[in-house]
Amino acid sequence: MFTGIVEELGRVLDRRGARLVIAAGKTLDSTDLGSSVAINGVCLTVVERGSDALGFDMGPETLAVTTLGDLAVGDPVNLERPLRMGDFLGGHIVQGHVDGIGLVTAVERAADTSRIRVEWQDPRLAPYLIAKGSVAVDGVSLTVAALDEGAFEVMVIPHTLAVTTLGATRRGRRVNLEMDMIGKYVLRAWSLGGRPAGELGGTRS
Repeated sequence: MFTGIVEELGRVLDRRGARLVIAAGKTLDSTDLGSSVAINGVCLTVVERGSDALGFDMGPETLAVTTLGDLAVGDPVNLERPLRMGDFLGGHIVQGHVDGIGLVTAVERAADTSRIRVEWQDPRLAPYLIAKGSVAVDGVSLTVAALDEGAFEVMVIPHTLAVTTLGATRRGRRVNLEMDMIGKYVLRAWSLGGRPAGELGGTRS
């Protein structure tokens, strides 16, 4: 479980087939083999640990449904360690399970801020977005500033631009999208008819 508050920018050191090696600093603290780390919003397991880097294996499903396959040596990545019990929840609840890929179609600078427009590629994602709701873009917790039939816009403040990959985002870039978990549960319940658990059938003792 994550919060969408990026802890540091890492950098891709190596790509060896499905093995991804990331240079890291702060993220190394309390991170051991078997630990989880969110990379651009994708939860991966540490399988290799060095003095200044972490290694991860990317499965076929991860490569198919996220943008991690787009990464090349030298690319920056957003890194976040899992939320610990009792930690401050600064963003929103993020699982590190990507729901789909978005395409950045516009980036407008206004003073020190940036307005970024993202089109979702899968129309099934549309019901999970609401104006002023939360969305994770490459693992960054953001608020939906505007919403239309096929895209949403977010306003990104100077601090976020400085400490995440969003500061270098350009038109045409693919990004990982994770919708708000609460919204997903609500829509799932609604799709089942909104029936309370006690009315779902089964036997009584």
